Amino acid sequence: MLSKDGVPQSYVDLEDPTYLDFEYVRLMADVIDVLPEGELNCVHVGGGACTVPRYVSATRSGSRHIVVEPDAALVELVRSQLDLRSVPRLKVRVQGGREATAAIWDGSTDLFVLDAFSGATMPVELATAEYMADVARVLRASGTLLINMADGKGLAFARRVVATVRGSFKHVALLAEPGIMRGRRFGNLIIAASPSELPVDLLTRRAAGGLTQARCVYGEALTNFVAGASPIHDGDAVLAPAPPPAVFGME
Repeated sequence: MLSKDGVPQSYVDLEDPTYLDFEYVRLMADVIDVLPEGELNCVHVGGGACTVPRYVSATRSGSRHIVVEPDAALVELVRSQLDLRSVPRLKVRVQGGREATAAIWDGSTDLFVLDAFSGATMPVELATAEYMADVARVLRASGTLLINMADGKGLAFARRVVATVRGSFKHVALLAEPGIMRGRRFGNLIIAASPSELPVDLLTRRAAGGLTQARCVYGEALTNFVAGASPIHDGDAVLAPAPPPAVFGME
């Protein structure tokens, strides 16, 4: 378990990279598993212990990874203590998410994973329409974006992030445990987005049948979820929600 400032960031099993302890990571894996077979060119903004790159490399041999992580000390810790060098075809760029994404070639990426947190909150500069347009630029026409975000009662931030993503991607789905999806408790929600159609029927079955028994919301139901919320733009006064202290046992 990798924790930073008392907040659990990643869990990795060095003997079995396909073991995923966190519920939201299992939901990400559900999406990855329904993508067309074969190796993937991946970009991961937010490194942590590199749980998702390890999983993709174990399940899709030959996949390539660019991992973006601004915390150089964290990167060195993961290299030295969590055997990061054992992950094939993985390069780490010690940069901010927007800076690193701007340097990636157009149409070069099959899977873009945005799982960046500063402490326990998502950096709002990585949730804006301007950044989503840049992410859309680097994805192939068949590529998929995965975003991990967190929200609680009312889900005001989640609704705005989904509205923002829908401005750049034609096909969008939202996955979360039912209590989180209804705003009854604070937790993680996963956005899947693509220029191409997502396999939502298969994804719905996988999410519902997994350990998390999650819901997959898309189409008209996702429009109802957004409920007219406005996209986030650079310069907007938006604060990402912080979890209640009880979430991490800090009360």
